[in-house]
Amino acid sequence: MNEEIINSHSMLSAISRLSLFSKLDKNEFKTIAGVLKLLHIKKGEEIFKEGDPGEDMYIHFSGVLSAFVTQSDGTRRRLFDVNSGEFFGEMSIISHEPRSATICAAKDAEAVKISEKDFYRIITDYPMIGFKLLRAISEVQNRWLNQTSKSFSDLIRWGETARKRAITDEMTGIYNRRFLDESIKERFLNQSMKLRIMSLLMMDLDKIHGINETYGIKAGDLVIISAADIIRSCVRSGDIPARLSGDEFAVLLPDTDEKAAAKIAERIRKLIEEKNIEIPASPGADETTLINTRTSIGIAAAPKHAKTKETLEDAADIALRKAKDLGRNRVEVYCSQIELI
Repeated sequence: MNEEIINSHSMLSAISRLSLFSKLDKNEFKTIAGVLKLLHIKKGEEIFKEGDPGEDMYIHFSGVLSAFVTQSDGTRRRLFDVNSGEFFGEMSIISHEPRSATICAAKDAEAVKISEKDFYRIITDYPMIGFKLLRAISEVQNRWLNQTSKSFSDLIRWGETARKRAITDEMTGIYNRRFLDESIKERFLNQSMKLRIMSLLMMDLDKIHGINETYGIKAGDLVIISAADIIRSCVRSGDIPARLSGDEFAVLLPDTDEKAAAKIAERIRKLIEEKNIEIPASPGADETTLINTRTSIGIAAAPKHAKTKETLEDAADIALRKAKDLGRNRVEVYCSQIELI
């Protein structure tokens, strides 16, 4: 890496237009031009390394410069390219902190250097020049902070969207089986010696396969979405409605015994039965028709009927099968002389 004093008038003129010096008048730039050095960096050469003391600041003049950091496994990860005209390294000489990244040339490059000693001498001897340089640095840092803040906000929004997609059913918008399973498991694991009451509803839409065969898959999807909307409207803010798969749903009702759960289940069953759903009159048809559907619901409660996640789900499923065996479109609570353990 070679370093030289800048004597070329055309190069000095080009440098004077860089963002760090653009607010200086001709005389002010002439004062500072004498302390500037031009670095010639060959491809692969490093200007400074991560962890080095910060003794100079630089302005990218030409070529390609890239920033890298070393990861915990010792490999280097590229962060970004330094754009032409951007300055870097200024925070190390201002805050006296070691370099936070390695800067090296991805292609042959040139950079303008100002040493820490010259930087502070200018600030001391020429306060107006120093003020303008510091203001230019501040403006760039503020823009960077604003961009970082926006990127961070975008990242938060992206993360929230990803998290929501991970725990919700894409078609209906209610929770998915995975989130329901984790919620039940968490409530059993976090209980004290005495289990808090909770109930689980398990439900199927009656004869959904016949709707798919007669009216098409789109019609079946509309029926499932309608049922999910009704379930959502009937539960409370702390309840967890979930679509398990196809036309199978479940609802976890914390702090709710089987009697209170049966009232909620009966309301869901009644509203689903009464709902007129507009669907295509036949597969692919533009004309529509109205249909109704039905649901069967099984209920089990903990700790009365079960003391583990698995036995709670089994008990609710047994109650659901009983509702189907007794003619469907009904609510049944698990009942057994033998307590599940």
